[in-house]
Amino acid sequence: MRLEVLSKDDMNTLSRELSRAGVMNRTKEETSSTLVHYIVIRGKYLDLAEKASGIPILEDALEEVRATFEELLEEWEPGSEKDLTEIFGESDLIRLLLVTAMLEAGFVREEEGRLVLMERPTLEELPIELRFPIEELEEDLEKVEDAFQPKMITEFTLEKRYYVEVMEVERELIETALEIAEEYATEESLVEAMFEGISKSVLAETILKLAKEYRRKNELIEAIMSMEPITVETERERINIYFDEEALEDFLKDLQTLGYLKVKGNRVWV
Repeated sequence: MRLEVLSKDDMNTLSRELSRAGVMNRTKEETSSTLVHYIVIRGKYLDLAEKASGIPILEDALEEVRATFEELLEEWEPGSEKDLTEIFGESDLIRLLLVTAMLEAGFVREEEGRLVLMERPTLEELPIELRFPIEELEEDLEKVEDAFQPKMITEFTLEKRYYVEVMEVERELIETALEIAEEYATEESLVEAMFEGISKSVLAETILKLAKEYRRKNELIEAIMSMEPITVETERERINIYFDEEALEDFLKDLQTLGYLKVKGNRVWV
């Protein structure tokens, strides 16, 4: 079960907190890279709208731009100023796109960190830039290239990432780890770790229960394989646990390392 954190300090702190709670863990640092390709379309709104006809993803994007434009200028009269916090939400890319366009065209001026609307622009004449991950346009890429002669932008990011791996399979220890990690781990990794932890815990419980009946490793693995997928079900969700024979071999080694069972040759002891 792997938890991602945002800094080396958080990684070390989380590891110490888990160790104090009796949760076996180890830290891991990785340098990773991401490569993303974007298709960029630029032009006056009216021109883009005419060329986008018949390309749903572009039509939807331009309609969203129009709705945001009307909302933005609904209570912003020429000559009045607005603080940046009044204009932008936490992640409002369309508003940023529109304000940038109005700044470049001279309809908005920045004065000491505040934005002044000099003149109400006409959306149709406003230069707009739209950016899409290339995979989103995959089905219509040929149409987009013919209509817009777009530019492609590639972004390469190299970054260090920090993880804490929880080695436990007992449900109680996993729940303790998740509770401690709430303060440090990213939300996405916390959710993934929760499902991974539950799945591994259920698989471990199943193996240990069967190992009391099947003392030979090949018979034990055969018995577990016959149960695939192992299902965990609650009122609102269901988890299906799948595995292959080689993965089970490795999982038995993990359980042996953690002291839950012993495997020697074809013999198994709990």
